[in-house]
Amino acid sequence: MIDLALSGFLLGFLLLGLKRPFLWVLCYLYVDIVSPQVISWGILAHFPVSLMAFAAAFLGWVLFDDKRDSRITGRQILLALLLFYCAVSTLRAVYPVEAQEKWAWVWKALVFAIFLPFTLRTRLRIEAVALVMVLSAAALIVDGGLKTALGGSGYGTLRIFVDNNTGLYEGSILSCVAIAIIPIILWLAKYGTVFPPDWRVRVFAAALIFACALIPVGTQARTGLVCLGVLCLFYLRTARHKVLIAGGMALAVMVALPFLPASFLARMGTIENHQSDQSAGTRLGVWSWTWDYAKHNPLGGGFVVSMASRVAYDTVSVQTVGNSTTVTRTPVVEQGRAFHSSYFEMLGEQGFPGFFLWILLQLTGLVQMEMIRRRWRKRTGADEAWVAPLAIALQLAQVVYLIGSLFVGIAFQPFILMLIGLQCGFWSYLKRIDTTVPERHLKAPEMRVQAATPPRGAAGRHRRRIGTGRAP
Repeated sequence: MIDLALSGFLLGFLLLGLKRPFLWVLCYLYVDIVSPQVISWGILAHFPVSLMAFAAAFLGWVLFDDKRDSRITGRQILLALLLFYCAVSTLRAVYPVEAQEKWAWVWKALVFAIFLPFTLRTRLRIEAVALVMVLSAAALIVDGGLKTALGGSGYGTLRIFVDNNTGLYEGSILSCVAIAIIPIILWLAKYGTVFPPDWRVRVFAAALIFACALIPVGTQARTGLVCLGVLCLFYLRTARHKVLIAGGMALAVMVALPFLPASFLARMGTIENHQSDQSAGTRLGVWSWTWDYAKHNPLGGGFVVSMASRVAYDTVSVQTVGNSTTVTRTPVVEQGRAFHSSYFEMLGEQGFPGFFLWILLQLTGLVQMEMIRRRWRKRTGADEAWVAPLAIALQLAQVVYLIGSLFVGIAFQPFILMLIGLQCGFWSYLKRIDTTVPERHLKAPEMRVQAATPPRGAAGRHRRRIGTGRAP
């Protein structure tokens, strides 16, 4: 039954695109985020659904969409340069076969991020992309939130739809994305036009935000807890009632603590005492190995070069009984462990050039959203009030991603690249419409001057007086 529902929904999405080709872009967002072919065990599992949706989105734009307002942005050029550099590094990768497997989905995610801004010509399209991204991620988040609320959580044991540990189905990645979309949910609930804000939208938004907050608890991913804390701190930067909101956050934490599972609290405790945790020790060891590798291989080793890593470290446990303290050191040696950080992932796989392209792509996004916020924050017109809050939401989402990516290797996560594509389209759209605003405002004064121009005779006497130097 689930298989038929997924197949019918996707087929309906594709058929609607025959009337509105832009819907194929939204269809690809849904397919790439939810991956219905992974959930399905029947029809969809036997077709290259993602490639079909990608081809439909691209061909629909090429053949049917209006391209007069399409323009390329500087960040799209950065994405193209990063795509080219990754292609070159894949050709000379240390592990060429394994590198091709990662390249097979990375190139598609990068190409779509470059392509997406060309389709975002209107506010409605920008909102539609944000809405579909949120609702698609919500399919996974609501499932995980319900299972967490019903007691089905645990580190490495929370299953979202199916037993899968890739993409957004991986606990730490889903935790990061779930916290990152909270600002976008709030924006949609206040400024959305597809679903105009009313009590039903607000209730759904509140429930979805609660589910997002439950994901770090259900997955017991420390990344999610750090992301949630950072989001709260940065949200206060632009909030009006800072003291009231900060007090509410503190109260919510105090109320929630007694209801949190003991296993979750124990795992979160390893953030402070990381030396006793083997997972944290692995991260630090791999990061040290990556830095040494990058110094000897500044151009990187290509995708999955972490398979060559070998780290050795000691886990430290301290036990105190009475007045005596026992320190136990346990040596650990591991090979072929993942980078556990987007920053070191870029440094090891793409070297210093790829790392600087990637970090420049991220920093320019933060700067552009801040520029939009400052330029539009005092505009309160019906068609302008939504701009600055969306810039803040997209900026906060990216900040959460950058913090979460410190601990998870998600440099090329498709959802995040879609977010970058949305930022690029948003920036390009505002640059286009904002250049027409001064022209509209200049016409009104001209008309007033013409209306106040004195009769022809009076104007002639006025000019003659000025010419003779006498006061009028």
